[in-house]
Amino acid sequence: MNLNKINTLALSFLMLLSFSAISQQDEQSSLYMFNPLQFNPAYAGSRGDLSVTGVVRSQWVGIKGAPKSQFISLNSPLKIKNMALGMHVCNDAIGSKNRTSFYGDYSYTLNFKHFRKLNLGVSGGAEQLTIDNTKLLVNDPTDVQFLGTYSQLKGNAGVGLYYYTDKFFAGLSVPRLFETSLKNNSIVLSNNFTKRHYFLTAGYVFPLNSVVDLKTSVLLKIVPNAPLTADINANFFFYKKLWIGALYRLNESAGINIAFQLKEKLMFGYSFDFVTNGLSRINNSGSHEIMLNYSLNRKKAFGSPRYF
Repeated sequence: MNLNKINTLALSFLMLLSFSAISQQDEQSSLYMFNPLQFNPAYAGSRGDLSVTGVVRSQWVGIKGAPKSQFISLNSPLKIKNMALGMHVCNDAIGSKNRTSFYGDYSYTLNFKHFRKLNLGVSGGAEQLTIDNTKLLVNDPTDVQFLGTYSQLKGNAGVGLYYYTDKFFAGLSVPRLFETSLKNNSIVLSNNFTKRHYFLTAGYVFPLNSVVDLKTSVLLKIVPNAPLTADINANFFFYKKLWIGALYRLNESAGINIAFQLKEKLMFGYSFDFVTNGLSRINNSGSHEIMLNYSLNRKKAFGSPRYF
């Protein structure tokens, strides 16, 4: 059996598991700290300017059918005091599964003493869920669960909290409140196509000297009856322009990332991570992620550059 066939069989096995068991389903992102609106609507408007972020990720490069994701988000405060709007779009494909989602975001800011803020956020939108069974290798090609292509449009909504100061942030969100199944007429193809995910994130910036800061952050992704996923990051910030850091994803991968403020309004980021679990035995070139952020009329909140 050649290597390509082994890789295809491995991905088919992983996909079959994803439809028969409760598991992490939301897209991975190693540069999540630059695009929190992806999973928390309360982040909208917190930068104090119009911000547009695009992210492209290719996971486990070299394995046929491996995950590929594209994200874009936009958010801005409104002229109406303490209110902000945003939107985020995502396309995620892995093996025979594809999900394209579009959400609108709204947040309201509560202001406290000493420049402390709490954003309350809600989102609403829809997701196109698709399974193309022609991409799967199955033992019984006549099995009704693995015939043809099935697609459904599902509405959903999310909520979130985002608390932040000039050096600290913490957030809690549920980007999809409603659990959904995928059906073909009366046949349920998957009861667990969309499970409710809980995201908990926090971070703190330690000023080391006049030119270097250290930003630490963690993102916890929780699904009932599934293993905890934790992303742990540490990034050095040089001269308020260059980010260099490292990532560890619990029981999954490790990697490095870099981001650079190209101009006052434009930032570029790149991340590379490699698997540390059993999937490392299958030949692949790791995961690569590229981020581009554009901010219009950037303001220096609290008299200092924005870390979040």
